[in-house]
Amino acid sequence: MTGEGKDYYWVVFVGHVPGIYTSWEEAQLQVNGYSGSMAKRYKTFDAAEEALLKFHEESYALKKLEGKNFTSTSALGVEHQTNRGLRYPLRWIRPKQRANGGIIFGQALRSPYMECNSILGDKFFHVGGTHEHKIHKMSRGPHLVHMKGRPLASSTGDPGPKWHLGWLSLGDCKSVLEKFEVNLSEESLVYLGSKPEEDVVYWGIDVSEANSLVNELGSRGLCFVELRTLMVATDWGDDRAMGELAVAGHARALLEWHNLSRFCGHCGAKTVPKEAGRRKQCSNELCKKRIYPRVDPVVIMLVIDRKNDRALLSRQSRFVPRMWSCLAGFIEPGESLEEAVRRETWEETGIEVGEVIYHSSQPWPVGPSSMPCQLMVGFFAYAKSLEINVDKEELEDAEWHSREDVKKALALAEYKKAQVTAAAKVDQVCKGVEKGQYNLATDFNVESGELASMFVPGPFAIAHHLISAWVHQDDGLNGVEAQVKQLSGSVSNL
Repeated sequence: MTGEGKDYYWVVFVGHVPGIYTSWEEAQLQVNGYSGSMAKRYKTFDAAEEALLKFHEESYALKKLEGKNFTSTSALGVEHQTNRGLRYPLRWIRPKQRANGGIIFGQALRSPYMECNSILGDKFFHVGGTHEHKIHKMSRGPHLVHMKGRPLASSTGDPGPKWHLGWLSLGDCKSVLEKFEVNLSEESLVYLGSKPEEDVVYWGIDVSEANSLVNELGSRGLCFVELRTLMVATDWGDDRAMGELAVAGHARALLEWHNLSRFCGHCGAKTVPKEAGRRKQCSNELCKKRIYPRVDPVVIMLVIDRKNDRALLSRQSRFVPRMWSCLAGFIEPGESLEEAVRRETWEETGIEVGEVIYHSSQPWPVGPSSMPCQLMVGFFAYAKSLEINVDKEELEDAEWHSREDVKKALALAEYKKAQVTAAAKVDQVCKGVEKGQYNLATDFNVESGELASMFVPGPFAIAHHLISAWVHQDDGLNGVEAQVKQLSGSVSNL
């Protein structure tokens, strides 16, 4: 590869930042010092783009044949150790990310509302001239509107209704916003990901200051619904719904984080979004501090008494009657996950824990607005002492429960009924908006175990999966298989 010629497009197939570059100097920076680097020049952008796509597709197919694992982000669903958990359905284009699965790296994306503004990486190739339509085509992807942390949703209205995210096209979104003179800033938008096969980009938008939009969108059968309500209303055997739930959770976490990080915590200056809202940077030229989305790690553990075949479950005062769950707590600075499990268990119940075993994890973007995305990290913890001493400032109660009692609670809890009821409530809310009868604060969070003397959280929560995995341990099933068995053979079908 030589450096002559200014009318070429340089494709870096393998390098620091794979992509398409307009000059040899830029491309050379990406291959120098990179072992096994590969690049080539092309006379037209179309030829360069086609070559890069073909290379990614062939590389992806080869890795798939070799059986290599791919890195992906887990959905709101629990990520089981068997790697059968549901996945985030979109892919992200990020600066300095390796080529993967046919995504065009090195191509900048523009916000559909901010003309001439490249927001996905300063080093990325900025498409111009005759290729402007390529950027606009990708920017015109679906938009997911949020208001005060609630995603826009719709309902089928059929018997046993199912909800869907209320995606709006760029044209619809612009017309609605212009009608009510809503001016969006760059901070209102976040990049959610893309589907290479569709050649479009998905965006999230926050319109929390525009309450007047509620009735307008309601006339189209769309309403803003609490994310937790959608979690309860989701059939966890429905891949489509699970994927949409993951996208809604990701969008909420990012948009809420943007609302909390408007100013630099170091110097107090205003922050500006970078990389399509995936990070922020201080606007003060003397500071320029980079700020990344906040994730608050939480340990959640099922404490087990091996000798007596029991599990320790607890209640908080905010729980609905008869609901019991696992212990949980935030990780302290400088503390390992295992240390946090032992400390939290001791502080809340006085139980001393020995062996700690990791089970699974789950993002939890429905916590307080000050913590827009918690990461729940689940463990089994084996008790070394058995006497309970409850910290009443933290818990209402904590008790040992036998495996048989917990198994009975799982069997009798009407999770399917709760799911169907929540879905019907979403449908009711959407119809109410159509008639102009909508209260944004309405939240239908229905969890109950009407037939059981006790019950545990539904399958949308990692606590359920920890408890279910322990209950079915003697059945010779792993966590996923136990869940499938439960969902297919009892009144707790979901």
